[in-house]
Amino acid sequence: MRNSIAAARSRIGRYWGLSSRRICSCTPPINHSLADNMPCPWKPFCSSSGFGRNSIGVHFAFFAPRLSHLHAKAAFSSEARSDSATDDSNGEVEPIDSWEEEDEAEPEVGDGGDGGGIVLRNCLWGERALSIGKQVLLEFGEGIELYAFKTSPRGYVYVRLDKLSNAYGCPSMEEIELFNRLYKKKLDEAGAIGEIPDDLALEVSSPGADRLLRVPDDLLRFKEMPMVVTYLQDSGPSKSGVYFLDSIEAETGCCIWKLADVRENRDPAAKGRPLNRKQKDSRLKLPYLMIKQVTLYISY
Repeated sequence: MRNSIAAARSRIGRYWGLSSRRICSCTPPINHSLADNMPCPWKPFCSSSGFGRNSIGVHFAFFAPRLSHLHAKAAFSSEARSDSATDDSNGEVEPIDSWEEEDEAEPEVGDGGDGGGIVLRNCLWGERALSIGKQVLLEFGEGIELYAFKTSPRGYVYVRLDKLSNAYGCPSMEEIELFNRLYKKKLDEAGAIGEIPDDLALEVSSPGADRLLRVPDDLLRFKEMPMVVTYLQDSGPSKSGVYFLDSIEAETGCCIWKLADVRENRDPAAKGRPLNRKQKDSRLKLPYLMIKQVTLYISY
C-alpha cells in the first residue's frame, strides 16, 4: 500500500480553515503524548461569509500545524533513508504532487464525501475494499459507523467515520488512527493475495461539522442542536436561516422548524437583544422536497 506521509501534509493544509475533519492518512503511528498538554481542540470558528458551505464549522486550532510538522518530519526521515523523497520506485513514500485531490464540486447527499454514502466509481476492487472496512468496524462495536466511503480508479480509498456518541459525530484521533492501522493491515493482506491492488492509498477522517444532514433521516439525531437550513421559496432565490427542528410530520412529508435565538436571526437594529415573542412562537413548515441543504450550526 502506498504511504501518503507527505501527501497528507498538503491535504491538511487545504482543510485548515475549511472544516472540522480530523485526518489520519497512512503514516507511522503518531506520538499523541505531544497533545497531552495542548488545549482542547474544539475551537469554534465562524466566518462572516454567510450560510454557504464551509462558512460555519469547527476548527482544530492546534491539530493542523502540529500534524503537518509531524508529517514533514516523517517525510524528511524517509528522504534521508533514500536518495530522493520524490522517487516513488521503492513504494515507500508518495510525492506530494501525485496525491489525488478530491472533487471541489458542491457536496450532495450520497456523494461519498461531505454528503456521506458509498461511491465506488466503477472500481472492480471497490466492493472488496468496502467489505474489509466493514469487517474492521465490527471491532469497534456499535459506537462508530461508516459515514462515507469512496474509491477512485487511481487507487485511492477515502473513509469517513461517524461516532454516534459525539455531539458532532467526530471520533477521537486515537480511534481514527486505530481504524487506519487495522484497515491498512487488512488491505495489505488482501493485496498480497491478489484480491485487490497492492498499492492502494488510504485516507481516514471524520465527517466534519460541515457534513450534509439527510432529510429527514439525520434530523432527529441532531434535534437539540441549531442547524443551518437552506430551502427553496415559491419565488425568488433560495433562503437560509438558523433553526431548531420542532417536529417531523412523516404523514405529510414536512419538517416544522423554529427560529434559533442566534446572532444571524436577530435584527441588527435590536443591538443584541434576543428574539421577541412573535419570533419565538413562529414556525416554518417545509416539505422535504423544498429543503435544499441542512448542516450543523456552530457559533463562535
